[in-house]
Amino acid sequence: MEKLREILEQCLTEELGQIVISKARQDKNITKVKIRPVLMKGELYFQASTTVGTRQLHKNYRKEEMIGEILELMERQFGQLQLTSRKTDATALVSKKGKMTVKSKKHRALDSCEVSLEHNRQKEYILPVGKPVEFLIDLGVMRSDGQIVHAKYDKFRQINRFLEFIADILPQLDKDREITIVDFGCGKSYLTFAMYYYLHHIKEYDVRIIGLDLKEDVICRCNELRARYGFEKLDFCIGDIAAFERKEPVDMVVTLHACDTATDFALAKAVGWSASVILSVPCCQHELNEQISCEALEPVLSYGIIKERMAALVTDALRAQMLQEQGYETQILEFIDMEHTPKNLLIRAVKTGKAGKKNDRLDRCMEFLHVEPTLKHLLSSKENREATDEKKFD
Repeated sequence: MEKLREILEQCLTEELGQIVISKARQDKNITKVKIRPVLMKGELYFQASTTVGTRQLHKNYRKEEMIGEILELMERQFGQLQLTSRKTDATALVSKKGKMTVKSKKHRALDSCEVSLEHNRQKEYILPVGKPVEFLIDLGVMRSDGQIVHAKYDKFRQINRFLEFIADILPQLDKDREITIVDFGCGKSYLTFAMYYYLHHIKEYDVRIIGLDLKEDVICRCNELRARYGFEKLDFCIGDIAAFERKEPVDMVVTLHACDTATDFALAKAVGWSASVILSVPCCQHELNEQISCEALEPVLSYGIIKERMAALVTDALRAQMLQEQGYETQILEFIDMEHTPKNLLIRAVKTGKAGKKNDRLDRCMEFLHVEPTLKHLLSSKENREATDEKKFD
């Protein structure tokens, strides 16, 4: 409990994102408590929104009162706490016997995010409603008056959520030179256009973006729109991720709904380029579903749909861990469902500048599940080539 108190003392500031307290142990009618910072008459408070049945009750606390309330809730009533802030993520779990386990992780990737402290907070989008944006109008997301087409509101929210991820990593991109971004599997390029518009026109970065996709008609349409908007450093190319080569440096790699092992090839290329940032929303993780085998988990894996979902989650967790071995700080974050798939996890990896470190537990995990992901082979091949090159120069 003291460790949790220490974390709360550090994180209950205006930089807190939110705290979610859940898994009720006693009164099952009270299912969740969400806590966020609010500014009232120039003073910082913390608003607790408690879900009681179908109702939500709100109460505002000063910092010390809020800490005391949280500790009491975790001691008496709830089994799980999740905290996110600009620089720290933390979880607290309470066992059936009442033992609390607290874990925290510091990260750098959210240093640029802004936390709204408005008491009656309304969603403020990076691309605001009511301000016409030409490419959103042409893509059918926005009307000429800046209002959102009702049927495309989810797409509008998805675009803005993606731009929030971009905003988070801006400190990793050098504003004093041209930044190169490769978008693998760009498709109709809603997000590619949004990324260029945000970085170049709003944030005034010197940015070059290359979008790659296999569909010739889609790429032709994207290049037509790019020319119409005058997006001079936005180029779309027809090509396969695995075959794509570029000798010049790449600062950021984006891969959204690249199917199955295409994501692995994109991640491996990003590592090969030593890209500062990787944003990946994987899709159709079939490979491990065919491999995964574990006698201890056989009762669970005997259900096809459970096995499929478990294999997908394991695939992305292993990918994130392998990127950590390559010297990246990784997070798996919730995104918004893509247009053609319900996949909604985003892997964000930020280059730390430190040498990667071998994780023996990761190898044991893959051995336990009897899986060998494509990314493992691609990164192993890269390491073997580098080792061979070093020997040539010895």
